[in-house]
Amino acid sequence: MIRAEVLLAELAARGHDVVSGVPCSYLTPLINSVINAEGLLYVGAANEGDAVSIACGADLAGRKGLAMFQNSGLGNAVNPLTSLTEPFRLPLLVVTTWRGEPDRPKDEPQHTVMGRITPGLLELMDMPWERFPDEEADLGPALDRAVDFMTRERMPYGFIMSKGTVEGDKSPAVVGPQPPVDLSVLPAAAGAVAVHDQDAALDVIQGAVDSRAAVVATTGFTGRALYARDDRPNQLYMVGSMGCAVSLGLGVALVQPERKVVVLDGDGAVLMRMGALAVVGQQRAENLVHVVLDNGVHDSTGGQATVSPFVDLPAVAAACGYRRVVRVDGLDELGDALRDAAPGPTFVHVRTHPRQDRKLPRPTLTPAEVADRFRAHLATPT
Repeated sequence: MIRAEVLLAELAARGHDVVSGVPCSYLTPLINSVINAEGLLYVGAANEGDAVSIACGADLAGRKGLAMFQNSGLGNAVNPLTSLTEPFRLPLLVVTTWRGEPDRPKDEPQHTVMGRITPGLLELMDMPWERFPDEEADLGPALDRAVDFMTRERMPYGFIMSKGTVEGDKSPAVVGPQPPVDLSVLPAAAGAVAVHDQDAALDVIQGAVDSRAAVVATTGFTGRALYARDDRPNQLYMVGSMGCAVSLGLGVALVQPERKVVVLDGDGAVLMRMGALAVVGQQRAENLVHVVLDNGVHDSTGGQATVSPFVDLPAVAAACGYRRVVRVDGLDELGDALRDAAPGPTFVHVRTHPRQDRKLPRPTLTPAEVADRFRAHLATPT
């Protein structure tokens, strides 16, 4: 059995000091030790895919990330583990527990199938993995193998953790006082809100965002349109990993609190992973601006309707703890919201028309080259 404090020391020695995850009883000693430790950042995610995305954002911003969760939620992480980490070549340490492990005492019935397929699922994703060691003498060499692979291949490496591997304090983690949600930030919903051309909105955004800021654009037409308007090194164009843009942006914002981070999202993506809004609100990243370009459709897949006309997204953001919420009527309000230095997180809702011009260029740079350029930008002083 491995003591949690020894494991954390070994991880920190190799630079892994940002952890995002979803709890599992097998991980209780480890998660609580991370939360209680000084110098480590723990972000509790709403789901496993968001944990992967937050850790990836931290890595881009200069701190190595670790995502850990129960294997029953491994399926939630498949999307970013295949369509985010692979094209962008993002190294990430992944620890998944092994509920329903074969040839072990019987577990709850819902873990049977995933317990049987967990190793094979990692292998299907081309992720090398090994059993998490259960002796402290084996821990350093195992982590060295993982670091060597991630450094060489720039891809994730997995560990599968059996029950009883880590020991430590199982008492409740120390959680500081949480500020109450201030619903007074919500602007009045009465009255029509203007609908804008998306390209006009993107022009305003690029004109208002400082060159030192970081911009993360969601997958689909938004990233391609931003690239077409003006390709810039501070812009990351997401591919795949739908709904993960704001979680990746949150990872960047938490690691670099002095840099403004602007996430350009879509209504379909927000709806897909709406739990991420609650994590953004709880983390209180003052430098994060979350702009949702809401056209009511899945534009790049043929214009199928989303349910956003039936959802008050600004009200959702306010209820999740965003400190500023802006309903954009005129595009001048969009520019003002982006230039405003008041602390966030800020949610900016912009209604746009579905796109008429659908012949948008794709970046000539590969996603890995875009990520490298973005990483280099984040390495420059603000």
